[in-house]
Amino acid sequence: MEEKHFGPVWFIPGENRGKYPFCHSVYVEGAGVLIDPASDRARLKQLRDAPGVKEVWLSHWHEDHLMHLDLFDDLPLVVPDMETEPLASPEAFMDWYGMDNPEYRETWLHLLTDQFHFHPRVATRTFRGGEVMAFNSVTIEVISTPGHTPGHLAFFFKEPAVLFLGDYDLGKFGPWYGDRDSSIEDTITSVNKLRQIPARTWITCHETGLFETDPGEDWDRYLNIIEEREQKLLAYLVQSRTLDEIVSQWIIYQKPREPAAFFEFGERALIGKHLERLSAKGRIQQAGDRYVIR
Repeated sequence: MEEKHFGPVWFIPGENRGKYPFCHSVYVEGAGVLIDPASDRARLKQLRDAPGVKEVWLSHWHEDHLMHLDLFDDLPLVVPDMETEPLASPEAFMDWYGMDNPEYRETWLHLLTDQFHFHPRVATRTFRGGEVMAFNSVTIEVISTPGHTPGHLAFFFKEPAVLFLGDYDLGKFGPWYGDRDSSIEDTITSVNKLRQIPARTWITCHETGLFETDPGEDWDRYLNIIEEREQKLLAYLVQSRTLDEIVSQWIIYQKPREPAAFFEFGERALIGKHLERLSAKGRIQQAGDRYVIR
């Protein structure tokens, strides 16, 4: 993938096409703002040297968006106002995922420190949806887009009409809403909100990353994955099942994958959100540790 510039807004492609654990970054020339520093470590070092980074912003708190934050430890850090806590310690980070399996937590502790260069950070300041920041080079509107995480933010660069969607990446895997405080309903609302913004260019954090024409049907396909997951789950619940039995079907990831601390955790977390949603709608019922359609 190639780096591309849209006026002062630079698309910085991540390694391996921005696939996890990498992501695409955005750099704002003039303002010296770097958003989500987990793209390409060598390129981020170059940006720091010239034209220079003045402060770092995070769209949300996830590890694949702060992997190279350690390169900028001496610079101001700006994060969503709801998401300062998970940056305070590895323990708080894992708590925000809702991770309670001790073996998984031990694995993640090593991942966070060894692969993601995580160490505790205190935000210099925070921002929230609705703020508008005017720089000499561009005006940036901060857009509240909860669902993926509770404080997830998108950014609209008004003059070049570039919209940074963050982790609403319109990718083939579909939305992630498996954190402790994530929400399927908020995810749907946020994606529909973003598709109404009059952008001419769309940047996401992963894979395709850059849309220079309207994503069109990609918006619907992305959200339809939620319904597809739900229909597969309902079909399996024609007989009562335990959570372990449901997770063993790999409805989300489609096949068993390793390491379990990542994929089994993710499968369980996402399925849990669907079970909560279907229960709230009265479409399934729970008896003891088993679930079945009504």
